Amino acid sequence: MFIYKLEIPVEDRPIVREIFGNLDENAKIIESELKVRISQDEAGLIITGDEVMTKAAEDVIRSLENIYYSKGEIDDQSLRYTLEMVKKGKSAGIKKILEDIVCVTSNGKPIKPKTLGQKQYLDAIAEKDIVFGIGPAGTGKTYLAMAKAVTAFRNKEVNRIILTRPAVEAGETLGFLPGDLQEKIDPYLRPLYDALFDIMGYENYLKLLEKGLIEVAPLAYMRGRTLDSAYVILDEAQNTTNEQMKMFLTRLGYGSKAIITGDITQIDLPPGRKSGLVTVQRILSKVDDIAFINLTRNDIVRHPLVQKIIDAYEMYEKRK
Repeated sequence: MFIYKLEIPVEDRPIVREIFGNLDENAKIIESELKVRISQDEAGLIITGDEVMTKAAEDVIRSLENIYYSKGEIDDQSLRYTLEMVKKGKSAGIKKILEDIVCVTSNGKPIKPKTLGQKQYLDAIAEKDIVFGIGPAGTGKTYLAMAKAVTAFRNKEVNRIILTRPAVEAGETLGFLPGDLQEKIDPYLRPLYDALFDIMGYENYLKLLEKGLIEVAPLAYMRGRTLDSAYVILDEAQNTTNEQMKMFLTRLGYGSKAIITGDITQIDLPPGRKSGLVTVQRILSKVDDIAFINLTRNDIVRHPLVQKIIDAYEMYEKRK
Protein backbone atom coordinates (compact mmCIF):
# COMPACT_ATOMS: atom_id res chain seq x y z
CA MET A 1 0.00 0.00 0.00
CA PHE A 2 1.40 3.37 -1.02
CA ILE A 3 1.26 6.12 1.63
CA TYR A 4 1.61 9.77 0.66
CA LYS A 5 1.77 12.53 3.27
CA LEU A 6 0.75 16.07 2.53
CA GLU A 7 2.56 18.74 4.53
CA ILE A 8 -0.03 21.34 5.56
CA PRO A 9 1.29 23.47 8.48
CA VAL A 10 -0.58 23.31 11.77
CA GLU A 11 -1.17 27.11 11.69
CA ASP A 12 -3.31 26.56 8.58
CA ARG A 13 -5.77 24.33 10.41
CA PRO A 14 -8.77 26.28 9.02
CA ILE A 15 -7.83 24.86 5.60
CA VAL A 16 -7.78 21.35 7.01
CA ARG A 17 -11.22 21.90 8.58
CA GLU A 18 -12.61 23.19 5.28
CA ILE A 19 -11.11 20.29 3.32
CA PHE A 20 -12.63 17.79 5.73
CA GLY A 21 -15.92 19.70 5.82
CA ASN A 22 -18.81 19.51 8.26
CA LEU A 23 -18.85 16.06 9.89
CA ASP A 24 -15.99 15.11 7.51
CA GLU A 25 -18.42 15.14 4.56
CA ASN A 26 -15.88 16.54 2.07
CA ALA A 27 -13.24 14.00 3.04
CA LYS A 28 -15.77 11.18 2.68
CA ILE A 29 -16.67 12.35 -0.84
CA ILE A 30 -12.99 12.46 -1.88
CA GLU A 31 -12.39 9.01 -0.36
CA SER A 32 -15.42 7.56 -2.13
CA GLU A 33 -14.63 9.09 -5.54
CA LEU A 34 -10.89 8.27 -5.56
CA LYS A 35 -10.88 5.10 -3.41
CA VAL A 36 -8.37 6.51 -0.91
CA ARG A 37 -8.24 7.09 2.84
CA ILE A 38 -7.63 10.54 4.34
CA SER A 39 -6.61 11.14 7.93
CA GLN A 40 -5.09 13.94 10.00
CA ASP A 41 -2.08 14.27 12.24
CA GLU A 42 -0.42 17.25 13.90
CA ALA A 43 1.53 18.08 10.73
CA GLY A 44 -1.35 17.92 8.28
CA LEU A 45 -2.99 15.21 6.19
CA ILE A 46 -2.14 11.61 5.33
CA ILE A 47 -3.59 10.02 2.20
CA THR A 48 -3.44 6.26 1.80
CA GLY A 49 -4.28 4.27 -1.30
CA ASP A 50 -3.25 3.37 -4.83
CA GLU A 51 -0.31 5.52 -6.01
CA VAL A 52 -2.21 7.06 -8.95
CA MET A 53 -5.31 7.78 -6.88
CA THR A 54 -3.24 9.09 -3.99
CA LYS A 55 -1.56 11.62 -6.27
CA ALA A 56 -4.95 12.51 -7.71
CA ALA A 57 -6.19 13.15 -4.18
CA GLU A 58 -3.18 15.41 -3.62
CA ASP A 59 -4.17 17.38 -6.74
CA VAL A 60 -7.69 17.71 -5.36
CA ILE A 61 -6.48 18.96 -1.99
CA ARG A 62 -3.98 21.42 -3.50
CA SER A 63 -6.74 22.76 -5.74
CA LEU A 64 -9.09 23.06 -2.77
CA GLU A 65 -6.38 25.04 -0.96
CA ASN A 66 -6.34 27.53 -3.84
CA ILE A 67 -10.13 27.74 -3.75
CA TYR A 68 -10.07 28.38 -0.01
CA TYR A 69 -7.51 31.18 -0.34
CA SER A 70 -9.56 32.74 -3.15
CA LYS A 71 -13.10 32.33 -1.79
CA GLY A 72 -12.61 31.81 1.94
CA GLU A 73 -14.61 28.58 1.82
CA ILE A 74 -14.95 25.27 0.01
CA ASP A 75 -18.53 24.68 -1.07
CA ASP A 76 -20.04 21.49 -2.45
CA GLN A 77 -19.99 22.73 -6.07
CA SER A 78 -16.29 23.61 -5.86
CA LEU A 79 -15.45 20.22 -4.37
CA ARG A 80 -17.36 18.17 -6.93
CA TYR A 81 -16.12 20.22 -9.87
CA THR A 82 -12.53 19.91 -8.65
CA LEU A 83 -12.90 16.13 -8.43
CA GLU A 84 -14.32 16.05 -11.96
CA MET A 85 -11.44 18.12 -13.37
CA VAL A 86 -8.76 16.11 -11.58
CA LYS A 87 -10.21 12.88 -12.96
CA LYS A 88 -9.94 14.39 -16.45
CA GLY A 89 -6.37 15.61 -15.86
CA LYS A 90 -7.39 19.29 -15.98
CA SER A 91 -6.58 20.40 -12.46
CA ALA A 92 -4.11 23.01 -13.75
CA GLY A 93 -7.02 25.01 -15.17
CA ILE A 94 -8.70 25.45 -11.79
CA LYS A 95 -6.20 28.07 -10.60
CA LYS A 96 -6.76 30.12 -13.78
CA ILE A 97 -10.50 30.18 -13.05
CA LEU A 98 -9.94 31.64 -9.59
CA GLU A 99 -7.82 34.52 -10.91
CA ASP A 100 -10.62 35.96 -13.06
CA ILE A 101 -13.05 38.45 -11.48
CA VAL A 102 -15.80 39.69 -13.79
CA CYS A 103 -17.20 42.39 -11.51
CA VAL A 104 -18.31 43.06 -7.94
CA THR A 105 -22.01 43.10 -7.02
CA SER A 106 -23.73 45.91 -5.16
CA ASN A 107 -23.17 44.09 -1.84
CA GLY A 108 -19.45 43.56 -2.49
CA LYS A 109 -19.57 39.97 -3.71
CA PRO A 110 -17.07 39.22 -6.50
CA ILE A 111 -18.49 37.43 -9.53
CA LYS A 112 -16.07 34.84 -10.89
CA PRO A 113 -16.26 31.91 -13.30
CA LYS A 114 -16.66 28.65 -11.41
CA THR A 115 -15.83 26.23 -14.21
CA LEU A 116 -13.49 26.04 -17.20
CA GLY A 117 -16.51 26.22 -19.49
CA GLN A 118 -17.64 29.45 -17.84
CA LYS A 119 -14.14 30.93 -18.20
CA GLN A 120 -14.09 29.99 -21.90
CA TYR A 121 -17.49 31.68 -22.25
CA LEU A 122 -16.25 34.88 -20.57
CA ASP A 123 -13.05 34.91 -22.65
CA ALA A 124 -15.13 34.62 -25.83
CA ILE A 125 -17.32 37.54 -24.72
CA ALA A 126 -14.19 39.65 -24.18
CA GLU A 127 -12.85 38.83 -27.64
CA LYS A 128 -15.91 38.61 -29.92
CA ASP A 129 -18.72 41.01 -30.87
CA ILE A 130 -21.39 38.29 -30.96
CA VAL A 131 -21.32 35.29 -28.62
CA PHE A 132 -23.81 32.43 -28.31
CA GLY A 133 -23.87 30.75 -24.89
CA ILE A 134 -25.70 27.45 -25.28
CA GLY A 135 -26.22 24.99 -22.44
CA PRO A 136 -28.52 23.53 -19.78
CA ALA A 137 -30.11 25.35 -16.87
CA GLY A 138 -27.81 26.40 -14.07
CA THR A 139 -24.65 26.99 -16.13
CA GLY A 140 -24.62 30.75 -15.52
CA LYS A 141 -25.20 31.72 -19.17
CA THR A 142 -27.41 34.74 -18.50
CA TYR A 143 -25.97 35.84 -15.17
CA LEU A 144 -22.38 36.00 -16.44
CA ALA A 145 -23.51 37.83 -19.58
CA MET A 146 -25.25 40.35 -17.31
CA ALA A 147 -22.09 40.77 -15.25
CA LYS A 148 -20.05 41.46 -18.39
CA ALA A 149 -22.67 43.97 -19.58
CA VAL A 150 -22.59 45.86 -16.28
CA THR A 151 -18.78 45.88 -16.33
CA ALA A 152 -18.72 47.28 -19.89
CA PHE A 153 -21.25 49.95 -18.90
CA ARG A 154 -19.32 50.95 -15.78
CA ASN A 155 -16.14 51.20 -17.87
CA LYS A 156 -18.00 53.42 -20.39
CA GLU A 157 -17.36 50.92 -23.20
CA VAL A 158 -21.09 51.15 -24.08
CA ASN A 159 -23.76 53.76 -23.38
CA ARG A 160 -26.61 51.45 -22.46
CA ILE A 161 -27.66 47.89 -21.65
CA ILE A 162 -30.56 46.23 -23.47
CA LEU A 163 -32.00 42.94 -22.20
CA THR A 164 -34.62 41.03 -24.12
CA ARG A 165 -36.28 37.64 -24.39
CA PRO A 166 -39.14 36.19 -26.45
CA ALA A 167 -42.45 35.98 -24.56
CA VAL A 168 -43.38 32.72 -26.26
CA GLU A 169 -45.46 31.47 -23.36
CA ALA A 170 -47.78 34.51 -23.70
CA GLY A 171 -48.62 33.72 -27.31
CA GLU A 172 -52.02 34.97 -28.40
CA THR A 173 -53.28 35.16 -24.82
CA LEU A 174 -51.22 38.21 -23.78
CA GLY A 175 -54.18 40.53 -24.24
CA PHE A 176 -56.28 38.53 -21.79
CA LEU A 177 -53.83 38.92 -18.91
CA PRO A 178 -54.74 41.53 -16.25
CA GLY A 179 -53.02 44.92 -16.01
CA ASP A 180 -51.40 47.32 -18.46
CA LEU A 181 -48.85 46.25 -21.09
CA GLN A 182 -45.87 46.50 -18.72
CA GLU A 183 -47.65 44.40 -16.08
CA LYS A 184 -48.52 41.81 -18.74
CA ILE A 185 -44.93 41.31 -19.90
CA ASP A 186 -43.12 41.66 -16.55
CA PRO A 187 -43.52 37.97 -15.55
CA TYR A 188 -41.64 36.87 -18.67
CA LEU A 189 -38.80 39.31 -17.95
CA ARG A 190 -38.54 38.65 -14.20
CA PRO A 191 -35.37 36.50 -14.40
CA LEU A 192 -33.59 39.39 -16.13
CA TYR A 193 -34.74 41.87 -13.50
CA ASP A 194 -33.59 39.57 -10.69
CA ALA A 195 -30.09 39.25 -12.12
CA LEU A 196 -29.79 43.01 -12.59
CA PHE A 197 -30.98 43.75 -9.05
CA ASP A 198 -28.40 41.33 -7.66
CA ILE A 199 -25.50 42.78 -9.63
CA MET A 200 -26.34 46.50 -9.64
CA GLY A 201 -28.58 46.99 -6.64
CA TYR A 202 -32.25 47.94 -6.89
CA GLU A 203 -31.89 51.72 -6.44
CA ASN A 204 -29.03 52.01 -8.93
CA TYR A 205 -31.02 49.95 -11.43
CA LEU A 206 -34.08 52.23 -11.08
CA LYS A 207 -31.99 55.38 -11.67
CA LEU A 208 -30.48 53.96 -14.86
CA LEU A 209 -33.87 52.67 -16.00
CA GLU A 210 -35.43 56.12 -15.60
CA LYS A 211 -32.62 57.67 -17.65
CA GLY A 212 -33.17 55.10 -20.41
CA LEU A 213 -29.69 53.66 -19.97
CA ILE A 214 -31.11 50.21 -19.16
CA GLU A 215 -33.95 48.67 -21.13
CA VAL A 216 -35.67 45.37 -20.42
CA ALA A 217 -38.21 44.47 -23.10
CA PRO A 218 -39.75 41.60 -25.10
CA LEU A 219 -37.97 40.65 -28.31
CA ALA A 220 -40.83 42.03 -30.43
CA TYR A 221 -39.82 45.54 -29.28
CA MET A 222 -36.48 45.22 -31.10
CA ARG A 223 -38.01 45.16 -34.59
CA GLY A 224 -37.11 48.14 -36.78
CA ARG A 225 -34.44 49.49 -34.42
CA THR A 226 -30.69 49.98 -34.77
CA LEU A 227 -28.83 49.40 -31.51
CA ASP A 228 -25.66 51.52 -31.42
CA SER A 229 -23.13 51.60 -28.55
CA ALA A 230 -25.16 49.06 -26.60
CA TYR A 231 -24.60 45.79 -24.77
CA VAL A 232 -27.52 43.63 -25.93
CA ILE A 233 -28.44 40.30 -24.31
CA LEU A 234 -31.04 37.97 -25.83
CA ASP A 235 -32.10 35.39 -23.24
CA GLU A 236 -34.11 32.16 -23.81
CA ALA A 237 -33.07 32.31 -27.47
CA GLN A 238 -34.15 28.70 -28.05
CA ASN A 239 -37.69 30.13 -28.21
CA THR A 240 -36.98 32.45 -31.13
CA THR A 241 -38.09 31.51 -34.62
CA ASN A 242 -35.63 31.72 -37.52
CA GLU A 243 -37.18 35.03 -38.53
CA GLN A 244 -36.88 36.48 -35.02
CA MET A 245 -33.24 35.41 -34.70
CA LYS A 246 -32.35 37.05 -38.02
CA MET A 247 -34.25 40.19 -37.01
CA PHE A 248 -32.40 40.42 -33.69
CA LEU A 249 -28.91 39.84 -35.11
CA THR A 250 -29.40 42.48 -37.80
CA ARG A 251 -30.30 45.14 -35.18
CA LEU A 252 -26.69 45.38 -34.02
CA GLY A 253 -25.14 48.82 -34.63
CA TYR A 254 -21.67 50.39 -34.28
CA GLY A 255 -19.88 49.90 -30.98
CA SER A 256 -22.33 47.24 -29.83
CA LYS A 257 -21.96 43.69 -28.56
CA ALA A 258 -24.58 40.94 -28.49
CA ILE A 259 -24.77 37.90 -26.23
CA ILE A 260 -27.36 35.26 -27.09
CA THR A 261 -28.15 32.59 -24.49
CA GLY A 262 -30.38 29.55 -24.57
CA ASP A 263 -30.94 25.87 -23.87
CA ILE A 264 -31.87 23.86 -26.96
CA THR A 265 -33.25 21.05 -24.77
CA GLN A 266 -36.07 23.32 -23.52
CA ILE A 267 -37.75 24.67 -26.65
CA ASP A 268 -41.31 25.93 -26.08
CA LEU A 269 -42.19 26.82 -29.65
CA PRO A 270 -45.41 25.40 -31.16
CA PRO A 271 -45.05 22.11 -33.11
CA GLY A 272 -43.65 22.67 -36.58
CA ARG A 273 -41.80 25.90 -35.72
CA LYS A 274 -38.00 25.62 -35.90
CA SER A 275 -35.83 27.20 -33.22
CA GLY A 276 -33.72 30.09 -34.46
CA LEU A 277 -31.00 29.11 -31.99
CA VAL A 278 -30.70 25.65 -33.51
CA THR A 279 -30.65 26.93 -37.10
CA VAL A 280 -28.22 29.81 -36.50
CA GLN A 281 -25.46 27.42 -35.45
CA ARG A 282 -25.46 25.94 -38.94
CA ILE A 283 -25.58 29.34 -40.64
CA LEU A 284 -23.02 31.39 -38.68
CA SER A 285 -20.60 28.84 -37.21
CA LYS A 286 -17.78 29.90 -39.57
CA VAL A 287 -18.27 33.67 -39.43
CA ASP A 288 -15.37 35.62 -37.89
CA ASP A 289 -16.03 37.57 -34.67
CA ILE A 290 -18.90 35.23 -33.76
CA ALA A 291 -18.33 32.54 -31.12
CA PHE A 292 -20.49 29.58 -30.14
CA ILE A 293 -19.74 28.34 -26.60
CA ASN A 294 -21.42 25.09 -25.58
CA LEU A 295 -21.67 24.71 -21.82
CA THR A 296 -22.37 21.23 -20.42
CA ARG A 297 -23.62 19.49 -17.29
CA ASN A 298 -20.10 19.94 -15.85
CA ASP A 299 -20.68 23.70 -15.84
CA ILE A 300 -23.85 23.57 -13.73
CA VAL A 301 -23.36 25.62 -10.56
CA ARG A 302 -26.75 25.11 -8.92
CA HIS A 303 -27.78 22.40 -6.45
CA PRO A 304 -25.99 19.08 -7.23
CA LEU A 305 -29.38 17.49 -7.93
CA VAL A 306 -29.78 19.72 -11.01
CA GLN A 307 -26.98 17.78 -12.73
CA LYS A 308 -28.65 14.49 -11.87
CA ILE A 309 -32.05 15.72 -13.06
CA ILE A 310 -30.62 16.81 -16.41
CA ASP A 311 -28.79 13.49 -16.80
CA ALA A 312 -31.99 11.59 -16.01
CA TYR A 313 -33.97 13.56 -18.60
CA GLU A 314 -31.27 13.00 -21.23
CA MET A 315 -31.38 9.25 -20.59
CA TYR A 316 -35.17 9.30 -20.80
CA GLU A 317 -35.09 11.17 -24.14
CA LYS A 318 -32.55 8.70 -25.55
CA ARG A 319 -34.73 5.74 -24.54
CA LYS A 320 -37.70 7.37 -26.27
